[in-house]
Amino acid sequence: MSVFTAAADQSLCAPLPVLGKDVTVPLVTGGEVAYAALDYAASAPALQRVWDDVAAYAPYYGSVHRGAGYLSQLSTDLFENSRATVAEFLGCRADDQVVFTRSTTDSLNLLAAVVPADCQVFVYETEHHASLLPWRDARVTCLNAPRTPAQAVETLERALADREPYGPALVCVTGASNVTGELWPVKELAAAAHAHGARIVLDAAQLAPHHPVDIVELDVDWVAFSGHKLYAPFGSGVLAGRADWLQQAEPYLAGGGASRKVARRADGGVDVEWHSTAARHEAGSPNVIGVYSIASACKALTEAGFDGLVAREQHLVSTVRAGLAGIPEVKVLSLFGDDAPRVGVISFVVEGWNSSHFAAALSAEYGIGVRDGLFCAHPLVRTLLGSDPQEVGECGAPEAGPGEGSLNAIRVSFGAGTPDEHIERFVRAVKELVSKGARWKYRTEDGRCVPDRGAGQR
Repeated sequence: MSVFTAAADQSLCAPLPVLGKDVTVPLVTGGEVAYAALDYAASAPALQRVWDDVAAYAPYYGSVHRGAGYLSQLSTDLFENSRATVAEFLGCRADDQVVFTRSTTDSLNLLAAVVPADCQVFVYETEHHASLLPWRDARVTCLNAPRTPAQAVETLERALADREPYGPALVCVTGASNVTGELWPVKELAAAAHAHGARIVLDAAQLAPHHPVDIVELDVDWVAFSGHKLYAPFGSGVLAGRADWLQQAEPYLAGGGASRKVARRADGGVDVEWHSTAARHEAGSPNVIGVYSIASACKALTEAGFDGLVAREQHLVSTVRAGLAGIPEVKVLSLFGDDAPRVGVISFVVEGWNSSHFAAALSAEYGIGVRDGLFCAHPLVRTLLGSDPQEVGECGAPEAGPGEGSLNAIRVSFGAGTPDEHIERFVRAVKELVSKGARWKYRTEDGRCVPDRGAGQR
């Protein structure tokens, strides 16, 4: 079975227990309701299993790689065993390195720091800013947004064939869009890159929480992802893949842990021998809690079984898309069309509504948390909305007031911990807001649309 295809015959599994599932929030209209967290694409709630594992370890916390005491030895073993767990989760090759970072953004900035000086980087305008922006010291070719997976491959092949001078090249591509949720043809893009002598890095921030990611099967050179999207707490990320560029480059950060030997020279300078292992780019005291939480999440998702998780998520995707399709005023954003496979990330606009106003009403009147704006993918959202992708944009709401149009969108996203009730409430709320309007008055405050508590109900 393809890693990008849900098993239609799999029985739906129950939602995985997550923190915050019983949290209630106040409604502006009165009373409280269980909070519907539908902003997984920004940060997914931590799995209860992950939190329990971290809590069990916390009393044994100690320094890593730096102590002879029992707790330091224990923490070091846990840290390195977590590296092995992540490597297994990603299907890493025997000579791949797993480097722990702060986030996907940090991982891709690390890779940008080690690419050869004459490397040319190819990236689609459809990328998240974490993939689009780090390549400041390289020659960057930004590719136009494709409208089919086949066009994505063709566009890359043409660009690679035409590159001059012929030298090191790197392709950066997302696995699943953080705006549309659509799955990209990663394996085909990897084949095209390698056929033209280029390497490829996969931004798996939105893919890894929803589908298995196997470096060997996809034939990618590196994978980057974040813990906070993989149901682990904030503050940790991963860059995994080929070791050669990582070993040949200067350390991403210079300091303790990255160095094997340091000696004072007679002329007053310092000679340093850097590690050739992943430690080369992990200077300083590591975030052992964050690393362990990622490993715990990898184990939890593997043990739950991706087939059942994918099948259940596709059921939720179908419910949302069917509900939105029945509302003429709603336009769902898509690059590849309605039939494209996707994860639980859906962005849309509502005719006659400012996106910030709509998201504020979902929160204040229904206890539903979504995101509005340009989703740190400004060129893509502007392309999807028919604006100039080169136009400068801002995150968050524009100066337009409630009810006025905007070039922002609304994003609903969900995953392994989302119960059916949250999805059903969301679809019902969208229908009610479109047909009846908001029940409360809203105003713009610091660029955000918020309930006007002094004005009261409409």
